[in-house]
Amino acid sequence: MRLPLDLPDTDWRPVVEAWAGSPAGQRLQAFLAERVAAGATIYPPEPLRALTLTPLSATRVVILGQDPYHGAGQAEGLSFSVPAGVPLPPSLRNIFKEIQRDLGTPWPKTGSLVRWAEGGTLLLNAVLSVEDGQPASHANQGWEPLTDAIIKAAAEDPAPKVFMLWGSYAQAKAPLIAAARQDHLVLKANHPSPLSALKPPRPFIGCGHFSTAKAWLEERGRGAPRKA
Repeated sequence: MRLPLDLPDTDWRPVVEAWAGSPAGQRLQAFLAERVAAGATIYPPEPLRALTLTPLSATRVVILGQDPYHGAGQAEGLSFSVPAGVPLPPSLRNIFKEIQRDLGTPWPKTGSLVRWAEGGTLLLNAVLSVEDGQPASHANQGWEPLTDAIIKAAAEDPAPKVFMLWGSYAQAKAPLIAAARQDHLVLKANHPSPLSALKPPRPFIGCGHFSTAKAWLEERGRGAPRKA
């Protein structure tokens, strides 16, 4: 896997460098080195890929996840996304179902959300690595201070953004956004998992987040980039 500091010179780099020199960053790097030396299989190979594909200056939407998929070939460094050819996980199926219902667009041919990332959607997990078959195995090892700093930096940047907070874990990050006091839109709903997507208090299916975000961004001159 690419080590956390192996990040191109993007506008996220100061955030990453500040974290890397902190006790949390040092602890995480030592933990990863120990796990690699022990022969652990760690996903994804590029834990900071979301930052590489979506610079702060281009970020229009932030979608928060919890930690990467823990099955072989699933995680690709973007929350909810899987590489082309990999079967759609249930939560991603519900995301596409809601987009089709909300916007009337057909289902995509692949579960890879790289095109979203390249178009300004920061697909950020709170924890950026995981071990094979062991969900949340890298939680509380030092990633969370970095991803909290990323959320805070995105919120403090004055360019209008939409933050989509699905489920209680993501919604717990709302105070980081509110503290910035910028012109952002925060949308909350249940997690798209089949366990909660249709349940109260805020069912994901029917939430209308995608049309709401589209209209709000367009009103502020931050609509989706035109295709060449």
